[in-house]
Amino acid sequence: MKILFAIQGTGNGHISRAREILPLLQQHGEVDLLISGTQAEVSLSQPLKYKFHGFSFVFGTKGGVDNWATFKIMNLPQLWRDMHSLPLKQYDLIINDFEPVSAWACKLQKVPSVSLSHQCSFVSKKTPRPEKWNWAEFIFKYYSPTTYHIGFHFERYDDFIHTPVIRSEIRNMETSNDGHYTVYLPAYDDKILLKHLGKATDVEWKIFSKRQKTPHREGNVHILPVNNEEFNKSLASCAGLLTGGGFEGPAEALYMQKKVLVIPMKGQYEQQCNALAASRLGVPVVHEIDNHFDSHISNWINDDKKIVVNFPDETAKIVDDMVKRYAK
Repeated sequence: MKILFAIQGTGNGHISRAREILPLLQQHGEVDLLISGTQAEVSLSQPLKYKFHGFSFVFGTKGGVDNWATFKIMNLPQLWRDMHSLPLKQYDLIINDFEPVSAWACKLQKVPSVSLSHQCSFVSKKTPRPEKWNWAEFIFKYYSPTTYHIGFHFERYDDFIHTPVIRSEIRNMETSNDGHYTVYLPAYDDKILLKHLGKATDVEWKIFSKRQKTPHREGNVHILPVNNEEFNKSLASCAGLLTGGGFEGPAEALYMQKKVLVIPMKGQYEQQCNALAASRLGVPVVHEIDNHFDSHISNWINDDKKIVVNFPDETAKIVDDMVKRYAK
């Protein structure tokens, strides 16, 4: 059997999940990897068959998307050419994790494909989202359209939605509480975070920064370059995770029974939806770093409420069922 596994390269969550799913797919046949997009620090150890520019957004420094930088890296003619040039007839199964080039190539060539992603959980109207309709619903529907859907979210909101894929390296780690707090907020400049977190002098902070190449420390705040292994160690031994409105990071922290505080990116609808879903589990949400942020941080540090989640290890079964059901 020949399988194409197409992965979104913006952010770290898609690639982190792919590292868990890929070995399971390889048990069923030969797997070609396709990645499009930018902005990920995590990489795959296996070689890529296809690497496309794709269609990605760029993180800003004040809590949102950098629209100008996003516009500058956009290359719609190249996206069009890539969609029309990708050969697909050779594959028995095409799996898509929110990757637009292969999704639209499948649509153009009338080849079926399967979403295996967090984003496809929003196909269901039962998946939490703000009451006010947002134009970004079109992104869920048209950015990476596929024939079939297998989704992941914090809860099983519908019959095709499963609880998060927790990587084996996370499941197998011993956890502790060394008292520090781990931070991953790529949409905020380090100086903004230093200004506020440095005031909470009774705890240590470890900020994993997209912009920092070498570690350094200012008072009680450590600023570290993003590194998968070091981040995992920090997460396993921290008191809590301060992070954006992504999906995989909060899910792994909750699995480890860590406190989580979420700050969804401004103008990023998916993160607003994720934050709403997390809040229903009991996770506190702050929508911006403003004059009230320091008190939010203080309240969070002093709150010892535990959130209990049930994220069973079902990934192998999900992959096996998918191959049996959707492969040619």
